[in-house]
Amino acid sequence: MNNTNKPNIIILIFSILLGIFMAGQFKLNIPTLTPVTLKSIQMTKNEIIALNNEIEDLNKLLQEKEEQINILEKITSGDENIIDVLNNELKKYKNLAGFLEVEGPGIIIMMQDNMAEGAFGEEFELDIIHDIDVLRIINDLRGAGAEAISVNGQRVLAISEIKCGGPIIRVNGKSLGAPFVIKAIGDPKLLTAAINAPTTYGYALKHIDQVYIESTTKDNIKIPAYNGRFNFRYAKPIREGD
Repeated sequence: MNNTNKPNIIILIFSILLGIFMAGQFKLNIPTLTPVTLKSIQMTKNEIIALNNEIEDLNKLLQEKEEQINILEKITSGDENIIDVLNNELKKYKNLAGFLEVEGPGIIIMMQDNMAEGAFGEEFELDIIHDIDVLRIINDLRGAGAEAISVNGQRVLAISEIKCGGPIIRVNGKSLGAPFVIKAIGDPKLLTAAINAPTTYGYALKHIDQVYIESTTKDNIKIPAYNGRFNFRYAKPIREGD
């Protein structure tokens, strides 16, 4: 072989090896791109919403703790009477639990069995109001943001029992007969829509089952406090930090 060609061959081999090495490096640095789909975008959006909701809840908790710290600081400095502070806290939690009489704007609903002549035929069960009818109406009101609800003067809480007892229903252990008067405090427009909109249970009771159900809005409705008793047999509070 001609010696003059040796440098050219060496340069060629070196160039080939350098090209292979650089190509390998470029290949290692190329990121893996995951295809973007509508499903992945929606999942990411849901995760962001969940995180924002969690941040909002944490901010509210932080604000409550800061308010409690401010109250304690005022007590220690002598600016607040501890008895007044405790009474205000007790009143707030009793109101949240339903143990105080409340008033405000809302809706009054009258429910009555179908008393039309010939109504009590073969489908007698469809002509009278059952516990499930009252319960469904109450759930619709809660879904519309009702802050306080009563049935014939009985305050309805999450622990309230509503069940049939023949021609009557029992609420909080009390026997109630028709007509049933349901009162709810909240946004009157939303509460009215929850009962009268074409897709609601109340609309079906009125227009399909022919049960008498009418609603009126009021600027001021009074709902009594819960007067029953209950004890937690199974649920126990968890101390903060546990």
